[in-house]
Amino acid sequence: MSSSFELSREHEEFRQSVREFAEAEIAPHAAQWDRDHHFPVDVVQKMGKLGLFGLTSPEEYGGAGEDGDFTSLCVAIEEIGRVDQSMGITLEAAVGLGINPILSYGSDEQKQTWLPDLVAGQALAGFGLTEPGAGSDAGATRTRAELVDGEWVVNGAKQFITNSGSEITSVVAVTARTGTLGSTEGEGKAEISAILVPSGTPGFTAEKPYDKLGWRASDTHPLTFEDCRVPEANLLGDRGRGYAQFLATLDDGRVAIAALAVGCIQACLDLSVQYAGERQTFGVPIGRKQGLAFQVADLEVMVHASRALVYRAAAMKDSQKTGLGAPVKDFKQAAAVAKLYATESAVTATRIATQVFGGYGFMEEYPVARFYRDAKVLEIGEGTSEVQRMLIARGLGLPVE
Repeated sequence: MSSSFELSREHEEFRQSVREFAEAEIAPHAAQWDRDHHFPVDVVQKMGKLGLFGLTSPEEYGGAGEDGDFTSLCVAIEEIGRVDQSMGITLEAAVGLGINPILSYGSDEQKQTWLPDLVAGQALAGFGLTEPGAGSDAGATRTRAELVDGEWVVNGAKQFITNSGSEITSVVAVTARTGTLGSTEGEGKAEISAILVPSGTPGFTAEKPYDKLGWRASDTHPLTFEDCRVPEANLLGDRGRGYAQFLATLDDGRVAIAALAVGCIQACLDLSVQYAGERQTFGVPIGRKQGLAFQVADLEVMVHASRALVYRAAAMKDSQKTGLGAPVKDFKQAAAVAKLYATESAVTATRIATQVFGGYGFMEEYPVARFYRDAKVLEIGEGTSEVQRMLIARGLGLPVE
């Protein structure tokens, strides 16, 4: 595939099938799941049967193989996110943060053990990077893993971990300090590795789920590890490469989060156009008023620009499969640009949509209120807006810290 970002006919046909599923199976229940903070395992498994979790995986693990690609995943996330951001982030995290690290860095045995159920949507995996004192500064990881008698003994805590404590969560990949690297300055630098910790392992606890502002129907927990023991073979990838592996994983995730933001903007546009044509003030539809109509026009610009940035970055990612595609540094830059613009646009879009709906926009019975709450975290997860600006500036050659 070239790095062109025009979607193919097959992608658009796939979009339609995902849209029909989302509108039939998710849209009618999204508000209730949000109110109840309910994680709908049955619907997640239906998404699995539709093949959504296997879009970037080889056929040998039950994935789409040559029939799937990263662009297809972004299409699916956008369409699910158009009706429910919680289910959109569930899909994004399940593939980008759950499956991707195992697929990219796992041993043959690890892949055979975990991927078939994850790809089928019968199980979920978490990505344990963020800690109470290590968010954007992921290198400040405090969780430790010590090799004792052929086992990793893990101690520490993680927070804000998606898909980490559901009834179908099977494993969490955890970054931990596994030693100290030498340094020319005489100070040791932390050696950070990634380790697979299966659910149910003694000493591994998914604490009570968070009471969140948004994404209320997604599964998010703090995690604690107290003398949690797993086999030495549960090391994911090379020892000491855990931090680098997770940073590379986040590049893909940024594009996927941007796709989720596109779904949010599209929903705001659709809802606003419909409402502006129906709601009457002073004897005419409010869409007759320039002050309002111009804001809705801005939503149209945002969704087109955001979508173009997302699928350009996704096409660059897919082009790398041949080894002849876009350079990694160009993809990293495109991912940061897409993530920054689309997520900040989504927050603006929900503010505009809420304004279009007036007092009704402040009421939970209208979906714009839910999208308003859901949007803010898009600017935070998978790298904050500030981190994206730093990465973009560095990509331009600026020595920014």
